Amino acid sequence: MGLILAVVNQKGGVGKTTTSVNLAAFLAIRGKRVILLDLDPQANASSGLGIDKKKEDNKNTYSLLIDKTSLKDCLQPTSVRNLQVCAGTIDLAGAEIELAPLDQREHCLKNALKGFTDPYDYLIIDCPPSLGLLTLNALSAAQALLIPIQAEYYALEGVTQLMETYHTVKQTINPELEIFGVVLTMFDGRTQLANQVEQDVRSYFGEKTFKTVIPRNVRLSEAPSYGQPISVYDRRSKGAEAYLKLSREVLKRTKQWKEQLS
Repeated sequence: MGLILAVVNQKGGVGKTTTSVNLAAFLAIRGKRVILLDLDPQANASSGLGIDKKKEDNKNTYSLLIDKTSLKDCLQPTSVRNLQVCAGTIDLAGAEIELAPLDQREHCLKNALKGFTDPYDYLIIDCPPSLGLLTLNALSAAQALLIPIQAEYYALEGVTQLMETYHTVKQTINPELEIFGVVLTMFDGRTQLANQVEQDVRSYFGEKTFKTVIPRNVRLSEAPSYGQPISVYDRRSKGAEAYLKLSREVLKRTKQWKEQLS
């Protein structure tokens, strides 16, 4: 079994989906078998990879959670070799209500993944911008968290609540859950504020913080409207270079992770 990473931050607009899509794409380009599971009702990760969210016959994350459809039947290919997507859908907005009365409701995603036996190296879960039941399912299913933090004012404000949730989940429903890494996004090194936020984040998370920072980049913002990851849309952009570097760090950290487990 590969590494299951939940990309999580309850604060919206911090580059969570951008990181999920582009990290997944670069890991796939580097020869890793990657699955991106879109758990956000907005389904931006799906559309950002060119998936038609309105196609009615497509099985998706809602099908996986509520209809008990197998993950294998929910996967769709992308324009990037080795990268498959379990698409998000607006129906997930009602999934929390449907899951609420169920026994083991926080383990529905984990149970859905148990029967999946196809080989993969990474399963990346793009979480919604909340700490609701969908995100709780991601934390239950994941082995580790990847936390994007925007290099702006109030960046660390929501992190305290996220860390409290993380510790609660670790103590109660997923004792193996760890923090894989923290990545600074939307970084503008010309501003004193961004540099101060970076200093605060590195002080708080220490070596868990990736060396790579993701810059503010127009090409990164444009790519989703074309249904392409930045690796396809503009491989030479600063945004692409940053996510390529981040993928290298993730691969290196994964190797260390596996060595510690063994």
